[in-house]
Amino acid sequence: MKIIDKTPLLDEKGQLGLVGRIQGSLRYGFTWPAELEAQQRVITQLDRVLEKGFVLIRNFTLPNSEIVIPMILLGPGGVTVLYITTVKGFFEAKGDQWNTVVNGRPQPAQINLLNRVVRFARAVQVYLERQKVDLAAPVEAVLISADPGAHIDSMRPIARVVMSDAIKQFGSALLQARPVWRSDVVYTLADRIVDPHPPEEVPAMAAPVAPEQNSAASRAQAIFNASEQAKPFDANDLGFAFDEEDANAPDSVSASTGEPGAAPPPQKGRILGMSTSQVTILGVLLFFEVCIVIGFGVLFLMNQ
Repeated sequence: MKIIDKTPLLDEKGQLGLVGRIQGSLRYGFTWPAELEAQQRVITQLDRVLEKGFVLIRNFTLPNSEIVIPMILLGPGGVTVLYITTVKGFFEAKGDQWNTVVNGRPQPAQINLLNRVVRFARAVQVYLERQKVDLAAPVEAVLISADPGAHIDSMRPIARVVMSDAIKQFGSALLQARPVWRSDVVYTLADRIVDPHPPEEVPAMAAPVAPEQNSAASRAQAIFNASEQAKPFDANDLGFAFDEEDANAPDSVSASTGEPGAAPPPQKGRILGMSTSQVTILGVLLFFEVCIVIGFGVLFLMNQ
């Protein structure tokens, strides 16, 4: 499996340093470093199963937006968006509801992880449509639990839910999926995602491998045959505000106007893209860091 890592804030060695950890926690949430570690564990398991012909794009930021897609997995069977969660405890995935289970009683979780991964998949779908990519099937949303301490009871959820002990089986299922693309098309599409360019610059798919794949291959061949200039991605075209502070808010309604497809409300009181609370936390961390440096300096002078 080919891996294209677009994770922001990594150092030259591909590691998340102290500064990057602080910046990432403030920008993407305090669970972000733990989610990166969980991603790596899942990638390692999938890499042992998925063979040539699969490409995984990690933490790709959609152009002209601040939306970071955790994982986009491309394969002969289509496009899948993966979100890796590190939650522990008992949960219920029922339809579009994501509930925590306490003493046998479900209650809505603070953040709806099902809606989150579905929104990621929808964002990728719109992005590919803007690139004039004709998909054989909609982008699939998959929620993967990386921690064995999570127990999820699934009842027809809107996104596929994969437990930590079933990651390899999930990879095997992807291998057995009905192919619609050849490997060269998968690689070309991956390049198209991370480096968008006009459709006419992408070569069309070669002839299908086997006669029985004619129908699927002909659909796949059409994905790069668009002649119209691709439009740039616009997060406002998603039909919802990509803000998850309200876990129970409908996906298709903007918090500003209540109308479908409205643009998200402008964020006020932000300094360098960070909220007041984030700036405060950063200031406290910097204060402690300065105190530590001064302390070491005093000890050094006293020992002279």
